[in-house]
Amino acid sequence: MKKQVPLFIVFFIGLLGFLQYFITGPLSKSVYTLLLEWFQGVQGMAIIMAVISLTRRHFTNVRKGKNVFYSLVTLISLYGMMILGIFFGIGKGSIFDKIYEFVMVPLNATTFSLLSFYMASAAYRAFRARSVESALLLLSAFVLMIGLTSFGDVLSESLPYFAQWVLDVPNLAAQRGITLGIALGILATSLKIMLGIERSWLE
Repeated sequence: MKKQVPLFIVFFIGLLGFLQYFITGPLSKSVYTLLLEWFQGVQGMAIIMAVISLTRRHFTNVRKGKNVFYSLVTLISLYGMMILGIFFGIGKGSIFDKIYEFVMVPLNATTFSLLSFYMASAAYRAFRARSVESALLLLSAFVLMIGLTSFGDVLSESLPYFAQWVLDVPNLAAQRGITLGIALGILATSLKIMLGIERSWLE
């Protein structure tokens, strides 16, 4: 019963969410609204579980003397922001907002600035023309990098239009193919979970 009941709940809720998509009417809308409300409740519980799990993990690290500094920074940041938000508000001009604006935003900008160098390094390694595919990748990247800058206008008036065409036609087609593949993967995984074929989440 420990496994059958969760499997039945997952199958029933999954089937309900699937059928309401194809059935119109007030009853279907009510079911959809109810499922959304339940989802928000489950989402809230998931956040609470994540906070508890994170706290336990870093308390264990502190107790064992493993990465103590980073674990303390994580715990102080987590609970400090939580206390500031709950007792002093999160509106414009609050301490919570100032810490976010003057600490979190610059840290994000720094991280993404560092990532750009890693991306450039990875692109340098990937763009070596060792095969036809990598040569096409190299050519496309070169056309886009040059064509989407003001330097592209200087070289040729048609280069920016060609770069935009590469983005709008071949790139969009590839993106739609990837999106379709992701959707089919989600559908297959959902069916496996609903039918009880995939049970690793029960362990």
